[in-house]
Amino acid sequence: MSRPLALVTGVGRTVGIGAAVARRLADSGWDLVLTHWTPYDLRMEWGVERGATEAIVRDLTARGATAEAVEADLADPEAPAFVLDTAERLLGRPVTALVLCHCESVDSGLLDTTVESFDRHFAVNARASWLLIREYGRRFTGTPGTGRIVALTSDHTVGNLPYGASKGALDRITLAAAHELAHLGVTANVVNPGPVDTGWMSGELREEIVRKTPLGRLGTPRDAAHLVDFLCSPEGQWVNGQLLTANGGLVRPGGAPRKYAGPGRTDTGEPAGSG
Repeated sequence: MSRPLALVTGVGRTVGIGAAVARRLADSGWDLVLTHWTPYDLRMEWGVERGATEAIVRDLTARGATAEAVEADLADPEAPAFVLDTAERLLGRPVTALVLCHCESVDSGLLDTTVESFDRHFAVNARASWLLIREYGRRFTGTPGTGRIVALTSDHTVGNLPYGASKGALDRITLAAAHELAHLGVTANVVNPGPVDTGWMSGELREEIVRKTPLGRLGTPRDAAHLVDFLCSPEGQWVNGQLLTANGGLVRPGGAPRKYAGPGRTDTGEPAGSG
């Protein structure tokens, strides 16, 4: 039998959560289509990781998967349909699992968020996710019980208002899919992995988060990837319509550790872009 196909969005860096998810799914027998968006990285302080997409695809191929990368600006309302069309054309079959790791994330609060930034966050984090889920639902023809939707979220809002607010909208959209796509036998869940260091944390911030985490360590992209992999597996079918927090028990009285989502970085530690 052919391997099932997963579409993972926001895979632009080799150390990111999206890349870790793709690797874990490849090891579990999935073929993959990945999205990324270079212009987002270009306007962020970390810049573009040259050759990252090619390196990730090579790694997935070495793990036995057929993998393709698609560059797409998910702020464009036409992009979701384009991405699903391209995935089906490149791999010759429809998508079975939709994993949403993309995001727009630029720090600003109640008083300094611009209308342009607010709209861009909602276009990428909420609207594009809704359109991707809608396109997925319209196209899904798999055996009932095999379809999967998993979205990466955050509960960070203080000093990161448009990001957190748009992720809250993403949560509601994804959880609605668990009920509205029930006739397809598709499960839909949201995962909040807490702060994950992919190279952006200061030493002081690492110490603060470790101190507030009962397990005494930082989260890793692999931690999130293992949970996503389980949700996409046959064994994960009974988990549906849930917002799952997997952060080692991080204690955040009154909110979050000091600004752990720095400029352009998400609560997941993932500077994943609109691609």
